[in-house]
Amino acid sequence: MEFSPGSFGARVRQAVERSGPLCAGIDPSGELLRAWGLSDDVEGLRAFCQICVEAWGGGVVPVIKPQVAFFERHGSAGVAELERLIADAAEADLIVLADAKRGDVMTTAAAYADAWLGTRSPLAADAVTVHPFLGLAALSPLVVLAGQTGRGVIVVARSSNPEGRPLQEAVTASGVSVEESLLAEIAALNASADIPAGTVGAVIGATLAATTFPLSQLGGVILAPGLGAQGARPSDVASRFGGCAPGSVLASTSRSLLSAGPDISQLRKSAWELAHELSSLMG
Repeated sequence: MEFSPGSFGARVRQAVERSGPLCAGIDPSGELLRAWGLSDDVEGLRAFCQICVEAWGGGVVPVIKPQVAFFERHGSAGVAELERLIADAAEADLIVLADAKRGDVMTTAAAYADAWLGTRSPLAADAVTVHPFLGLAALSPLVVLAGQTGRGVIVVARSSNPEGRPLQEAVTASGVSVEESLLAEIAALNASADIPAGTVGAVIGATLAATTFPLSQLGGVILAPGLGAQGARPSDVASRFGGCAPGSVLASTSRSLLSAGPDISQLRKSAWELAHELSSLMG
């Protein structure tokens, strides 16, 4: 399936063609701030983000993924720094995937949509991660708004954390596992006339064995966390997602890549080398 022009999927594909299939995580934990010689406060948070944008902007990587929790732990001032990061990243030609893992029903889902995908919100990113366990249909306000604004919704479907596997692998009354049912629903959404193809993607851990669902039919971006510190290698990403359309897979890494900081040239070099290796393996 081809991504619709102007959809989130199409924008990611174009960026991956330029820079390689790497999503660089921005996870300013207290531990990492201190390891970089920064204070565990708003000033340290701001410096951390500025270093990351300078290192990875301008085509070094296509996508960054700020973990929202590390900003929220500093309260409203931390959220203001997330807003600043989103704006600075856009100026640096970086696609921003907000790792917020939101999800609810009815008016609350609509409010989440306005916050993370609405054109008037300073928190609006290019895409946001969501939890589907109140039902994928409950996320329709986010999906609809993302389709209207050219943004994306990335659904946690097959996470690599061991705590999530029993629930995701559980078999539904239809005889299909929860995760494969979610993947099929995502594919159906992207194939429908209701939204542009490429609007809805999935989180699928790079450390997991291949699913029986044909990922080439998903029709959306696959965010594949687990590269580096969690044990997945570039060759694992290439083999597990080899049948997917070019530019549809984003291998995500945070801790192992951020360990090269705070030196900007080392952060840039590490990201470029990893993106280049992924590109050469994934074609």
